[in-house]
Amino acid sequence: MGGSYGGGLSNRDIQSLSEKVKQKLADAKGDTNRHVFISFDHEDLNEVNLLRGQAKNDKVDLQFDDHSVKEPFDSTNADYIKRQIREKINRCSVTVVYLSEKTASSKWVNWEIEESIKRGKGVIGVYKGDKAPADVPLAFQQNGCKAVKWEHATLMNAIENASAHR
Repeated sequence: MGGSYGGGLSNRDIQSLSEKVKQKLADAKGDTNRHVFISFDHEDLNEVNLLRGQAKNDKVDLQFDDHSVKEPFDSTNADYIKRQIREKINRCSVTVVYLSEKTASSKWVNWEIEESIKRGKGVIGVYKGDKAPADVPLAFQQNGCKAVKWEHATLMNAIENASAHR
């Protein structure tokens, strides 16, 4: 009984696809941007927007792609909001928690930290000024998350470490 050619890929096609995949992987290694989710209390939006702006500035050593919530969801349905935030967290390797005096009392920040950890994401905190706030979200504290000062090189190192050790 003889078989027939089923129209599969030729060796040349396989080799060509293999080369394209290798090139894509090599290009991806050169991508220094990290995909981060920024978790913050809504009252800190102006400062978080400054952090976002610095990450987009070509003259600054701070580079990351922000996948966090830019505008509050127009909904009071907590399940809908959680679903939307989960999708954003899933796209990231690291969650950066902006720590301020207001952060510890935010139920959303605490939930975002828990959700990030549950999904295997690295979590770090960043604070402005000389020292981190005394009160931090419970999930941040319970999971031993580290906080760093808002300095570009320090923050980028923390993002890299959190991504590598998640």
